[in-house]
Amino acid sequence: MIEKIHLSILQEISRSGSLTAAAGKLHLTQSALSHSIKKLEQQAGTRLWLKDGRNIRLTEAGNYLLEQANRLLPQFERIDDTLRQFASNEKGSLRIGMECHPCYQWLLTVVQPFLAQSPGVDIDVKQRFQFGGMAALFNYDIDLLITPDPIQKERIVFEPVFPYELVLVVSLHSKLSGLSKVTPAQLSDQVLLTYPVESARLDIFQQFLLPAQCMPKLHKTLEATDIILQMVAANRGVTAMPKWLALEYAKSLPVDVIRLGDSGIHKHIYVGYRKQEKHNSHIQRFIALAKSSDTH
Repeated sequence: MIEKIHLSILQEISRSGSLTAAAGKLHLTQSALSHSIKKLEQQAGTRLWLKDGRNIRLTEAGNYLLEQANRLLPQFERIDDTLRQFASNEKGSLRIGMECHPCYQWLLTVVQPFLAQSPGVDIDVKQRFQFGGMAALFNYDIDLLITPDPIQKERIVFEPVFPYELVLVVSLHSKLSGLSKVTPAQLSDQVLLTYPVESARLDIFQQFLLPAQCMPKLHKTLEATDIILQMVAANRGVTAMPKWLALEYAKSLPVDVIRLGDSGIHKHIYVGYRKQEKHNSHIQRFIALAKSSDTH
Protein backbone atom coordinates (compact mmCIF):
# COMPACT_ATOMS: atom_id res chain seq x y z
CA MET A 1 0.00 0.00 0.00
CA ILE A 2 2.64 2.51 1.06
CA GLU A 3 5.10 3.56 -1.63
CA LYS A 4 8.22 5.67 -1.38
CA ILE A 5 6.54 8.52 -3.30
CA HIS A 6 3.83 8.79 -0.62
CA LEU A 7 6.46 9.35 2.06
CA SER A 8 8.29 11.86 -0.13
CA ILE A 9 5.08 13.81 -0.75
CA LEU A 10 4.29 14.16 2.94
CA GLN A 11 7.86 15.16 3.73
CA GLU A 12 7.91 17.85 1.02
CA ILE A 13 4.48 19.19 2.05
CA SER A 14 5.77 19.47 5.62
CA ARG A 15 8.88 21.29 4.43
CA SER A 16 7.25 23.66 1.92
CA GLY A 17 3.77 24.04 3.37
CA SER A 18 1.93 23.87 0.03
CA LEU A 19 0.91 21.33 -2.60
CA THR A 20 2.27 23.46 -5.43
CA ALA A 21 5.76 23.76 -3.95
CA ALA A 22 5.85 20.06 -3.04
CA ALA A 23 4.75 19.04 -6.53
CA GLY A 24 7.44 21.21 -8.11
CA LYS A 25 10.12 19.76 -5.84
CA LEU A 26 9.09 16.22 -6.70
CA HIS A 27 8.65 16.96 -10.46
CA LEU A 28 4.94 16.09 -10.32
CA THR A 29 1.84 17.96 -11.37
CA GLN A 30 -0.31 19.13 -8.48
CA SER A 31 -3.17 16.94 -9.68
CA ALA A 32 -0.92 13.85 -9.84
CA LEU A 33 0.29 14.55 -6.31
CA SER A 34 -3.25 14.98 -4.97
CA HIS A 35 -4.47 11.87 -6.80
CA SER A 36 -1.64 9.78 -5.35
CA ILE A 37 -2.44 10.78 -1.76
CA LYS A 38 -6.22 10.48 -2.29
CA LYS A 39 -5.75 6.92 -3.54
CA LEU A 40 -3.64 6.10 -0.47
CA GLU A 41 -6.29 7.63 1.81
CA GLN A 42 -8.96 5.47 0.19
CA GLN A 43 -6.86 2.35 0.66
CA ALA A 44 -5.97 3.23 4.26
CA GLY A 45 -9.49 4.38 5.12
CA THR A 46 -8.34 7.60 6.80
CA ARG A 47 -7.47 11.19 5.88
CA LEU A 48 -3.83 12.23 5.88
CA TRP A 49 -4.29 15.97 5.55
CA LEU A 50 -6.95 18.66 5.61
CA LYS A 51 -6.98 21.99 3.80
CA ASP A 52 -7.07 25.00 6.09
CA GLY A 53 -7.54 27.88 3.68
CA ARG A 54 -4.38 27.94 1.62
CA ASN A 55 -2.51 25.87 4.17
CA ILE A 56 -2.26 22.11 4.57
CA ARG A 57 -2.78 20.60 8.01
CA LEU A 58 -1.76 16.99 8.56
CA THR A 59 -4.12 14.75 10.46
CA GLU A 60 -2.96 12.48 13.26
CA ALA A 61 -2.49 9.71 10.69
CA GLY A 62 -0.62 12.12 8.42
CA ASN A 63 1.72 13.16 11.24
CA TYR A 64 2.40 9.50 12.00
CA LEU A 65 3.23 8.86 8.36
CA LEU A 66 5.46 11.97 8.30
CA GLU A 67 7.44 10.60 11.27
CA GLN A 68 7.93 7.34 9.38
CA ALA A 69 8.93 9.25 6.24
CA ASN A 70 11.65 11.15 8.15
CA ARG A 71 12.96 7.86 9.49
CA LEU A 72 12.68 5.70 6.38
CA LEU A 73 13.57 8.01 3.49
CA PRO A 74 17.24 8.43 4.54
CA GLN A 75 17.44 4.61 4.61
CA PHE A 76 16.00 4.46 1.10
CA GLU A 77 18.62 6.98 -0.01
CA ARG A 78 21.41 4.85 1.44
CA ILE A 79 19.95 1.80 -0.30
CA ASP A 80 19.84 3.68 -3.62
CA ASP A 81 23.44 4.87 -3.16
CA THR A 82 24.63 1.38 -2.30
CA LEU A 83 22.91 -0.13 -5.35
CA ARG A 84 24.53 2.53 -7.55
CA GLN A 85 27.91 1.61 -6.05
CA PHE A 86 27.29 -2.06 -6.78
CA ALA A 87 26.26 -1.18 -10.33
CA SER A 88 29.47 0.80 -10.87
CA ASN A 89 31.61 -1.86 -9.12
CA GLU A 90 32.51 0.53 -6.31
CA LYS A 91 31.15 -1.69 -3.54
CA GLY A 92 31.10 -5.33 -2.58
CA SER A 93 33.20 -8.01 -0.96
CA LEU A 94 35.71 -10.63 -2.02
CA ARG A 95 35.96 -13.81 0.04
CA ILE A 96 39.22 -15.62 -0.58
CA GLY A 97 39.94 -19.23 0.35
CA MET A 98 43.56 -20.30 0.87
CA GLU A 99 44.81 -23.84 0.23
CA CYS A 100 48.42 -22.70 0.15
CA HIS A 101 49.87 -22.23 3.64
CA PRO A 102 53.11 -20.49 2.61
CA CYS A 103 51.26 -18.16 0.21
CA TYR A 104 49.88 -15.90 2.93
CA GLN A 105 52.81 -13.48 2.68
CA TRP A 106 52.34 -13.35 -1.08
CA LEU A 107 48.62 -12.71 -0.65
CA LEU A 108 49.37 -9.60 1.41
CA THR A 109 51.32 -8.13 -1.51
CA VAL A 110 48.18 -8.48 -3.66
CA VAL A 111 45.62 -7.41 -1.04
CA GLN A 112 47.29 -4.06 -0.36
CA PRO A 113 47.06 -2.68 -3.93
CA PHE A 114 43.63 -4.31 -4.40
CA LEU A 115 42.21 -2.43 -1.41
CA ALA A 116 43.84 0.78 -2.63
CA GLN A 117 42.16 0.39 -6.04
CA SER A 118 38.82 -0.79 -4.61
CA PRO A 119 37.88 1.57 -1.75
CA GLY A 120 34.36 0.17 -1.40
CA VAL A 121 35.28 -3.52 -1.53
CA ASP A 122 36.05 -5.56 1.59
CA ILE A 123 38.24 -8.68 1.70
CA ASP A 124 37.93 -11.74 3.93
CA VAL A 125 40.37 -14.67 3.93
CA LYS A 126 39.39 -18.19 4.96
CA GLN A 127 42.02 -20.89 5.56
CA ARG A 128 39.93 -23.56 7.25
CA PHE A 129 37.15 -25.29 5.34
CA GLN A 130 34.65 -27.76 6.72
CA PHE A 131 34.56 -29.75 3.50
CA GLY A 132 37.57 -28.40 1.58
CA GLY A 133 38.22 -25.40 -0.63
CA MET A 134 36.46 -26.72 -3.73
CA ALA A 135 33.29 -27.40 -1.75
CA ALA A 136 33.47 -23.88 -0.32
CA LEU A 137 33.74 -22.48 -3.85
CA PHE A 138 30.81 -24.58 -5.13
CA ASN A 139 28.69 -23.63 -2.10
CA TYR A 140 29.33 -19.87 -2.51
CA ASP A 141 31.15 -19.69 0.85
CA ILE A 142 34.12 -18.11 -0.96
CA ASP A 143 34.56 -16.25 -4.26
CA LEU A 144 38.17 -17.20 -4.99
CA LEU A 145 40.28 -20.24 -4.16
CA ILE A 146 44.06 -19.93 -4.09
CA THR A 147 45.72 -23.32 -4.49
CA PRO A 148 48.81 -24.97 -6.00
CA ASP A 149 46.76 -28.07 -6.83
CA PRO A 150 43.70 -27.21 -8.94
CA ILE A 151 40.98 -29.81 -9.41
CA GLN A 152 39.43 -29.40 -12.85
CA LYS A 153 35.64 -29.11 -12.66
CA GLU A 154 33.19 -28.05 -15.34
CA ARG A 155 31.85 -25.03 -13.47
CA ILE A 156 35.19 -23.80 -12.11
CA VAL A 157 37.91 -21.82 -13.88
CA PHE A 158 41.50 -21.97 -12.63
CA GLU A 159 43.99 -19.37 -13.82
CA PRO A 160 47.72 -19.71 -13.13
CA VAL A 161 48.94 -16.48 -11.53
CA PHE A 162 52.61 -17.20 -10.86
CA PRO A 163 55.16 -20.01 -11.11
CA TYR A 164 57.47 -21.08 -8.32
CA GLU A 165 60.03 -23.75 -7.50
CA LEU A 166 59.65 -25.91 -4.41
CA VAL A 167 63.02 -26.14 -2.64
CA LEU A 168 64.48 -27.74 0.47
CA VAL A 169 65.33 -25.37 3.31
CA VAL A 170 68.00 -26.49 5.77
CA SER A 171 70.03 -24.92 8.57
CA LEU A 172 73.45 -23.52 7.71
CA HIS A 173 74.67 -25.99 10.35
CA SER A 174 73.10 -28.97 8.57
CA LYS A 175 75.34 -31.48 6.83
CA LEU A 176 73.22 -30.80 3.72
CA SER A 177 74.04 -27.08 3.68
CA GLY A 178 76.10 -26.02 0.70
CA LEU A 179 74.76 -28.69 -1.64
CA SER A 180 73.34 -27.52 -4.95
CA LYS A 181 70.78 -30.33 -4.96
CA VAL A 182 69.61 -33.26 -2.82
CA THR A 183 68.36 -36.75 -3.59
CA PRO A 184 65.41 -38.41 -1.85
CA ALA A 185 67.80 -40.82 -0.11
CA GLN A 186 69.61 -37.91 1.53
CA LEU A 187 66.44 -37.10 3.49
CA SER A 188 66.13 -40.58 4.97
CA ASP A 189 67.94 -39.50 8.15
CA GLN A 190 66.25 -36.09 8.38
CA VAL A 191 63.29 -34.75 10.35
CA LEU A 192 60.86 -33.30 7.80
CA LEU A 193 58.75 -30.37 8.98
CA THR A 194 55.57 -29.59 7.05
CA TYR A 195 52.25 -27.84 7.46
CA PRO A 196 49.39 -29.95 8.88
CA VAL A 197 48.29 -31.24 5.46
CA GLU A 198 47.83 -34.90 4.57
CA SER A 199 50.87 -36.42 2.85
CA ALA A 200 48.79 -37.12 -0.27
CA ARG A 201 48.68 -33.36 -0.88
CA LEU A 202 52.31 -32.57 -0.08
CA ASP A 203 54.55 -32.31 -3.16
CA ILE A 204 57.66 -33.20 -1.19
CA PHE A 205 56.10 -36.65 -0.69
CA GLN A 206 54.18 -37.11 -3.94
CA GLN A 207 56.75 -35.73 -6.37
CA PHE A 208 60.03 -36.42 -4.59
CA LEU A 209 60.11 -39.00 -1.80
CA LEU A 210 57.45 -41.58 -2.68
CA PRO A 211 58.45 -42.07 -6.35
CA ALA A 212 61.92 -42.98 -5.05
CA GLN A 213 60.40 -45.14 -2.28
CA CYS A 214 62.11 -43.04 0.38
CA MET A 215 60.80 -41.58 3.61
CA PRO A 216 62.28 -39.16 6.13
CA LYS A 217 63.40 -40.38 9.54
CA LEU A 218 60.51 -38.46 11.10
CA HIS A 219 57.65 -36.30 9.84
CA LYS A 220 56.40 -33.48 12.08
CA THR A 221 53.70 -30.92 11.36
CA LEU A 222 53.58 -27.29 12.47
CA GLU A 223 51.04 -24.63 11.55
CA ALA A 224 53.04 -21.40 11.46
CA THR A 225 55.58 -20.59 8.74
CA ASP A 226 57.68 -18.53 11.16
CA ILE A 227 57.92 -21.41 13.64
CA ILE A 228 58.82 -23.92 10.93
CA LEU A 229 61.68 -21.71 9.73
CA GLN A 230 62.87 -21.05 13.27
CA MET A 231 62.99 -24.81 13.85
CA VAL A 232 64.93 -25.28 10.62
CA ALA A 233 67.34 -22.48 11.55
CA ALA A 234 67.97 -24.25 14.87
CA ASN A 235 68.82 -27.43 12.92
CA ARG A 236 65.77 -29.27 14.32
CA GLY A 237 64.64 -30.40 10.87
CA VAL A 238 64.31 -29.51 7.20
CA THR A 239 61.33 -28.26 5.23
CA ALA A 240 60.14 -27.70 1.66
CA MET A 241 58.89 -24.26 0.66
CA PRO A 242 58.53 -22.02 -2.39
CA LYS A 243 61.93 -20.66 -3.33
CA TRP A 244 60.83 -17.03 -3.25
CA LEU A 245 59.64 -17.41 0.34
CA ALA A 246 62.69 -19.37 1.45
CA LEU A 247 65.03 -16.74 0.01
CA GLU A 248 63.12 -14.01 1.83
CA TYR A 249 63.60 -15.79 5.17
CA ALA A 250 67.24 -16.52 4.32
CA LYS A 251 67.91 -12.78 4.56
CA SER A 252 67.33 -12.87 8.33
CA LEU A 253 67.76 -16.53 9.34
CA PRO A 254 70.77 -18.88 9.07
CA VAL A 255 69.18 -21.17 6.47
CA ASP A 256 70.24 -22.52 3.10
CA VAL A 257 68.14 -23.25 0.00
CA ILE A 258 68.74 -26.45 -1.98
CA ARG A 259 67.14 -27.78 -5.20
CA LEU A 260 65.09 -30.97 -4.92
CA GLY A 261 66.52 -33.44 -7.43
CA ASP A 262 68.27 -32.73 -10.70
CA SER A 263 65.51 -30.64 -12.30
CA GLY A 264 63.73 -29.30 -9.22
CA ILE A 265 60.00 -29.33 -8.50
CA HIS A 266 58.23 -26.59 -10.42
CA LYS A 267 54.69 -25.52 -9.58
CA HIS A 268 52.13 -22.77 -10.18
CA ILE A 269 49.79 -20.96 -7.86
CA TYR A 270 46.28 -20.89 -9.30
CA VAL A 271 43.26 -18.73 -8.58
CA GLY A 272 39.98 -20.56 -9.04
CA TYR A 273 36.53 -19.01 -9.40
CA ARG A 274 33.07 -19.99 -10.60
CA LYS A 275 32.76 -19.81 -14.38
CA GLN A 276 29.61 -17.70 -14.13
CA GLU A 277 31.69 -14.99 -12.38
CA LYS A 278 34.18 -14.68 -15.23
CA HIS A 279 33.24 -11.03 -15.81
CA ASN A 280 33.15 -10.05 -12.13
CA SER A 281 35.33 -6.93 -12.06
CA HIS A 282 36.53 -7.52 -8.47
CA ILE A 283 37.74 -11.02 -9.33
CA GLN A 284 39.44 -9.93 -12.54
CA ARG A 285 41.13 -7.01 -10.78
CA PHE A 286 42.47 -9.35 -8.12
CA ILE A 287 43.78 -11.83 -10.71
CA ALA A 288 45.47 -9.04 -12.69
CA LEU A 289 47.23 -7.82 -9.55
CA ALA A 290 48.19 -11.39 -8.62
CA LYS A 291 49.80 -11.92 -12.02
CA SER A 292 51.71 -8.65 -11.79
CA SER A 293 52.95 -9.32 -8.25
CA ASP A 294 56.76 -9.18 -8.09
CA THR A 295 56.98 -11.57 -5.10
CA HIS A 296 58.02 -14.42 -7.35
